[in-house]
Amino acid sequence: MNYRVIIYMLGWLLNFEGIFLMLPCLVGAIYREEDAVYFALTALVCLVTGFVITRFKPKSKSLYAREGFVIVALSWFLLSIFGALPFVMSGAIPFYVDALFETASGFTTTGATILGSVEDMSKCVNFWRTFTHWIGGMGVLVFMMAVVPLADGRNMYLMKAESPGPSVGKLVPRVKSTAKLLYGMYIVLSMIEILFLLAGRMSLYDAVTTTFGTAGTGGFGIYNDSLASFSPYIQVVVTVFMIAFGVNFTFYYLIIFARRWRDALLMSEIRAYFGIILVSIAAISINIRGMFGSGLEAVRHAAFQVASIMTTTGFSTVDFDRWPEFSKMILLLLMFVGACAGSTGGGMKVSRMIIWAKTFIKELKVMIHPRNIYKISVDGRKVEHEVVRSVNVFLVAYLVVFSASVLIVSLDGFDFTTNFSGVAATINNIGPGFHDAGPMANFSIFSPLSKMVMIFDMIAGRLELFPILLLLSPSTWKK
Repeated sequence: MNYRVIIYMLGWLLNFEGIFLMLPCLVGAIYREEDAVYFALTALVCLVTGFVITRFKPKSKSLYAREGFVIVALSWFLLSIFGALPFVMSGAIPFYVDALFETASGFTTTGATILGSVEDMSKCVNFWRTFTHWIGGMGVLVFMMAVVPLADGRNMYLMKAESPGPSVGKLVPRVKSTAKLLYGMYIVLSMIEILFLLAGRMSLYDAVTTTFGTAGTGGFGIYNDSLASFSPYIQVVVTVFMIAFGVNFTFYYLIIFARRWRDALLMSEIRAYFGIILVSIAAISINIRGMFGSGLEAVRHAAFQVASIMTTTGFSTVDFDRWPEFSKMILLLLMFVGACAGSTGGGMKVSRMIIWAKTFIKELKVMIHPRNIYKISVDGRKVEHEVVRSVNVFLVAYLVVFSASVLIVSLDGFDFTTNFSGVAATINNIGPGFHDAGPMANFSIFSPLSKMVMIFDMIAGRLELFPILLLLSPSTWKK
């Protein structure tokens, strides 16, 4: 274990977080808000600490899988620990566990909040809340790799540990170039959404903060009713971009840079992703038709909520907790499916669902014809046994963590739906659940112990469980 390179990388992380914190400080200065001072102080602490740490360069910057997983896991905890300080110092969220919950929810793009009235927050505080979504959406270490040379060409271990999905590959031969391409596409898509929102007469501040929540598929709103008070045009734009950011970014690379339109359109994951979305919208629209003035309005709200839950964004335009049980069950299932691998969305990922389905069909064939040999393939390529094994192990780990979390949270004494959906909303990085954890409620009702469990779930869910679980393994820390 190369401890020195781990500490060195964490120092760089603090430097970047200090720079990120200067943006809400600038927003506070523009709106002449006192809270800007606390962001400046926290930024100073991060920059000074990071500067001191990075002065002691390790003799070897080489890292391997073990160091990569440890760096990524510790980075997300460190981001949340320091990112929560402005909330506490400003008094916006006086209790540190609550502030840590809000910050972790932001960075992991979960969007679950403990705040009863976000409109009481200052502009710079709400800006920081939503900006954490944008930072965490593509991954802060991916951003670092795009900007500075870090690990002597072994950055792939960091990208594999931080990027969502069962497997991660390079778009181009160099990892740094891949990171630049990913963030380039991320920034361009974000800017396009801002322009569309401005065209709908949204203020610049609202357009930027809404885009942060959409791009990172996070869902922190700056108004108490989320996006319900905005025009149908704004809601449709956000719906489209939520779906766009839930797409595997390899799809965009194939179309824009590789000019391989056919390969992009034939991606199994993309077709399954849009198929699930369209079928869910149709089913819910029919089911809720009588709750709205017209069929078109029902489709608009159904499309928004399906996109929001499927991509694990968490915005809302209505209180979907009042919808019929059939529609709520569809949304609950979509919480677990999630978006595409290689996107900013959470959940189990569509690609894993495809592999599980193909594995199930394969096993049925083997039972009928035990002497035949069957191969699992996706998009014409054989799925390696290591990938199938990893996907199956992920499911076991997911069920263990999920069950343990529901068990601990149930100590608070809330009903099963609240506990189950609350854990599902945090481990899948969605935001709102149902009942007392629904879209018109918040997570302040849970005890500090339950909040700490959910903080663990949010970070574990964002990092696909394994980096966090490896932190708890004694063998990880052996030399």
